[in-house]
Amino acid sequence: MISLHDQAGGPTRGDLVEQVASIFSPEGLLASNPRFEYRPQQQEVAVAVMRALVEGQHLIVEAGTGVGKSMAYLIPSILFALARKRKAVICTHTINLQEQLTQKDLPALLHILPDPFQYAMLKGRANYLCRRRLHRAIREAQGLFTSSESEELERIREWADKTQEGSLSDFQFEPDPKVWSMVCSERGLCSPKSCGHGSDFAKSHGLCFFQKARSRILSADVVVLNHTLFFTLLSGTESQETGILFKNDFVVFDEAHTVEQIAARHIGLSVSSGQVRFALHRLYNPKSGKGILTTLREPTQVEKIGRLLYESDDFFTRIEDACDDLTKEREPSGEPDESAEIAGAARRRAWTELRIRRPDLVPDTLSLGLQGLRETVAHLIETSNNSETGEELMECNRRISELKEGLVTFLGQKAEDQVYWVERSGKIHKNLSLCAAPVDVSAFLRDRLFGSESSVIMTSATLGVSEAITARKPGSQSRTPSNPLAYFAGRVGGGSARLLQVGSPFDYPTQMKVFVAGKMPDPRDPGYREALIAQIERFVTQTHGKALVLFTNSRLMKELGESMIPFFEQLGVDCFVQGTGTPRSALLQQFKEDVDSVLFGTDSFWTGIDVPGASLSNVIITRLPFAVPDHPLIEARIEAIEARGGNAFFEFTLPEAILKFRQGVGRLIRNKSDQGIVVILDNRVLVKRYGQAFLDAIPKCPVEIV
Repeated sequence: MISLHDQAGGPTRGDLVEQVASIFSPEGLLASNPRFEYRPQQQEVAVAVMRALVEGQHLIVEAGTGVGKSMAYLIPSILFALARKRKAVICTHTINLQEQLTQKDLPALLHILPDPFQYAMLKGRANYLCRRRLHRAIREAQGLFTSSESEELERIREWADKTQEGSLSDFQFEPDPKVWSMVCSERGLCSPKSCGHGSDFAKSHGLCFFQKARSRILSADVVVLNHTLFFTLLSGTESQETGILFKNDFVVFDEAHTVEQIAARHIGLSVSSGQVRFALHRLYNPKSGKGILTTLREPTQVEKIGRLLYESDDFFTRIEDACDDLTKEREPSGEPDESAEIAGAARRRAWTELRIRRPDLVPDTLSLGLQGLRETVAHLIETSNNSETGEELMECNRRISELKEGLVTFLGQKAEDQVYWVERSGKIHKNLSLCAAPVDVSAFLRDRLFGSESSVIMTSATLGVSEAITARKPGSQSRTPSNPLAYFAGRVGGGSARLLQVGSPFDYPTQMKVFVAGKMPDPRDPGYREALIAQIERFVTQTHGKALVLFTNSRLMKELGESMIPFFEQLGVDCFVQGTGTPRSALLQQFKEDVDSVLFGTDSFWTGIDVPGASLSNVIITRLPFAVPDHPLIEARIEAIEARGGNAFFEFTLPEAILKFRQGVGRLIRNKSDQGIVVILDNRVLVKRYGQAFLDAIPKCPVEIV
């Protein structure tokens, strides 16, 4: 293995850094492409990435919209990976960016860079068909599947003969989840020994699709995956001295502003009623009479599954009842003024997430039964004459064990420094999940990411919140200078990283103008709703549609969308409203195609969407995006700051709001020919002492108060 500091066998530090600087120069390798435009900001980012890699350092870099940051990290990553025999792990948040990297950027670089390289997309193994499990499922179909499920199994078999990749993305219509779960790759059932090169099964039936993908991943110089899979894998592996996910790798996170949120959800725990039911049905489903136990002809054990299913339903019903009782007991806290941005604007409503502050919410009537089932299955494994069935049972036991341990951990609140809550999900809110996550993920990330010998690069267009950090806090007599990226670095455990902020090459003073409503009623006032409608109508008329209207309250958004239908009909434009039945991706596509349309969106439309051109010429921000601390994680983070004597508003609530505000404004100008307006219908940017921090956080451009 070549360590980060070992220069043997490859170019020197200076060679690689100078090579990257040359590639991005006006006369460099990229300049041969007629569409290349020299951007000093892009060159600066690329050089900083390579310098961090060759020196074994970490880097957090904010690169403004239009810098071309994907090329700025891809090229140095590829060159360094090839020169030092390392593996570049490129991690993104959105599918769109993954597709851009694997279908556009990386193929283009194969033709541009002087040396060939290999790249691959890393997906979770459950995305891939396992030929060996398919073979077994067909053989045992009578005991495992109903007639309709058997038809679905046959469809998968026919598809398996045609598919090249063998992953879910190859399906025109995805298969039934239950049937797929019996034929996809699983950790304990699909291994190189049983399904890989040289295995007996592969010799007679062909190599398993996941093992093919695994071979591509292991031989690739560049691996692309998403944040969710990265942190799922990271939380399930031991710390490595010579890498993070792979031996001798390094990691680049794009869209890094989402890292803290994704990490928190995937290094905690989640045990749902649906997961328990699914695990039990895999062994035996009383309604269909199918399952692994049916293939074993074990009628005495079937009754045990039926009892456990009843006990599971009863247990989660008790959980829900206990949460309903807690909701009734808890009184609203505080008034929705400035302090409410910290303390919350709680009001009674049907809960979707409810924090649990004490252990033993309900008696544990389920884990003992799950343990008894594990012992029964263990006995069946010992007595089974079929090795494949034994492996299936072992995988069932592993999953039951994980569910049982998660259940015990949740009820006992055994994990320190974690927040616990119950979630309701699904169309009729019938799936209950017991959840826990670290209040602060920085310690975990400091150890597992930034504490490794591998370089970690994090980048996004919006990471800096300088004014929120350097502003004078109440009671303070001085300002403490701070790097604009220090807040983000602290949240993700990147205190040891180099920090770099690079502006956008766009000409914002001529491309963008900001309008701020000087007088708006308080949202609690009776006239607020009508005033908001009047302002939206005014500015939507000014641009004749082409507007993204961003809300922080989904109920208000839907009410306005309904009441403004006559206005939009009279104006002759369509208005698409999030949460009214059309999937988010379809809404966005309709908005892009219908140039004069209007889109009403909440949380997920503030970031991660790209609508260049005339379709988006107007971004209307109805309210500053202060997070209402009604999610247990946000509430717990605020409490932790206050418990140590900190100011939660200035240390958490305000920086988070500024970051999201920057992301919302950033939806407008996506290329150098875009022009448009940003409308802020919240006069707190003018009248509150923190308001200027929001205006200072966005690109300098003309501002008009209306």
